[in-house]
Amino acid sequence: MMNNTLKIRTGQFSDKGRKAVNQDYHGVCIPEDAALNTKGVAIALADGISSSNVSQEASRTAVTSFFDDYYSTPESWSVKKSVQCVLNAINSWLYSQTRRSSYRYNLDKGYVCTFSGMVIKSSTAHVFHVGDSRIYQLHGNSLETLTKEHRIYVSSSQHYLQRAMGMGEFVDFDYSQVAIEAGSTFFLTTDGIYEFLTDEEMTSIFYQHSDDLDLSAKKIVQLAHDKGSDDNLTFQILCVDDLPSLDASEISQSVHQLSFPPVLEARQQFDGFSIVRPLYHSARSHVYLVVDNTTKQQMVLKAPAQEYQNNEQFLERFLIEEWIAQRINSAHVLKPCRLTRPKTYIYVATEYIEGQTLTQWMIDNPKPSLEQVREIIEQIAKGLLAFHRLEMLHQDLRPENIMIDNTGTVKIIDFGSTWVAGLEEISSTMSRNEILGTAQYTAPEYFIGEYGTSLSDQFSLAVIAYQMLSGRLPYGTEIAKTRSRSAQKRLKYRSVLDENRETPAWVDFTLRKALNTDPGKRYEVTSEFLTDLRYPNKAFVNQTKAPLIERNPVLFWQGLSALLTVIIIYLLYSQQ
Repeated sequence: MMNNTLKIRTGQFSDKGRKAVNQDYHGVCIPEDAALNTKGVAIALADGISSSNVSQEASRTAVTSFFDDYYSTPESWSVKKSVQCVLNAINSWLYSQTRRSSYRYNLDKGYVCTFSGMVIKSSTAHVFHVGDSRIYQLHGNSLETLTKEHRIYVSSSQHYLQRAMGMGEFVDFDYSQVAIEAGSTFFLTTDGIYEFLTDEEMTSIFYQHSDDLDLSAKKIVQLAHDKGSDDNLTFQILCVDDLPSLDASEISQSVHQLSFPPVLEARQQFDGFSIVRPLYHSARSHVYLVVDNTTKQQMVLKAPAQEYQNNEQFLERFLIEEWIAQRINSAHVLKPCRLTRPKTYIYVATEYIEGQTLTQWMIDNPKPSLEQVREIIEQIAKGLLAFHRLEMLHQDLRPENIMIDNTGTVKIIDFGSTWVAGLEEISSTMSRNEILGTAQYTAPEYFIGEYGTSLSDQFSLAVIAYQMLSGRLPYGTEIAKTRSRSAQKRLKYRSVLDENRETPAWVDFTLRKALNTDPGKRYEVTSEFLTDLRYPNKAFVNQTKAPLIERNPVLFWQGLSALLTVIIIYLLYSQQ
């Protein structure tokens, strides 16, 4: 039976060897509590270049900063994004140190080192590498090399580093993923060892001392030294003893620890709350206005519908809403309420917003001005940006999930379909291309099985803008019926322009671009869409007005019918 936590053993040893100074640096970080599941275990080594008198500082900085900064990145980020951001920042700092030093014109004497590291999270090893150290995976009695040396050879005996930390303002890291299981074993080593020992010698020593990994690493270092290594020597071993189960996350454990709530009624007392009245009921959840008996604060309490009492996957996704809300800080995203007591039931408590949904606002304002539409869309976009910065996709942006309070502030209020990169790596409930949103607002790529991106949320935002300006949808309900890219290319965008509404033609071209069925033809970033929605894009202004058949198909066919009628009458009379 699988464990609820990742269990590993490590061993490591480093020695300066025949050199005066050890320019290698290594380490491993095994966090406690929730971070072990959300961020995983990190191990790394760095090797300073021998031509530099300060490269040992580069090695130490690279490894220590990697551990400090990686565990400070948002839990919602994927391992790849977290590590790449951290390593790029470390590289920039090392390069700047050299540029500010007396070695600015001679990188070979600057703050330069190799870097090889791994993050073990859930059932995956994430490998990051630059330079000429190595990471191996042990398979029985053989070793598989997971990295390659970034070297340029002048001759069979002379070479120099092609890539390393601190060599330039930017650095290109190799990244790969390796599926792991209980019993997976990895070696990390500098060139002072692998150039003097065979794979068989390293694996033989490992198996002889597999019960004491520090001793095993030390013996391997000693043998390399005895065989003539003239470099610093560092060797690390990581053994995976057990993997966490698929429901090991804090959210999944809460599903099993908390009780399922009953159907609530007005004036009822529930888990420290007084129920004021129901606000909204759907097939998936029940929403109530409540008062906290301790703080006297009005809140909204959202509980799962009774039909999902035994659906663990749904309940886990339900609780993810609170996890997401607690990590987003934006005036345009619903704020969770921090409770002063532990919960005993499955529910989500959030701020109470006095106002109306965008759906109701559109009913009350059937013909809003362009400026009103811009103000609302821009506020929604600010909320979306807060999601995207944390590597989250909302995936269900629609008018019913948007609230406008009494001050005119617009807030995104529902996160039930949100995809989180960091949680996808540890939870089976996260899916990047799963269709969880409402079909009319969902981006086309989801319907053909492609991954969603921030451009998918941009599409949904543009649908809302289009609907506010026209009262209809750009493709009707046709997108949900398409299941191939070729079918989607045949879809016809209907112009937002209407003879009864004063909408500039360049706005129509802006929406047409944001609503392209091909994500690659939309705006690269949503901010560009907002700019074109507010200021005329010269490229659009210079284009001709959309044809009448797109702006008003009914009027087009009525006009064509009238013209044909006149022609027929003329032909009949001309023959008499």
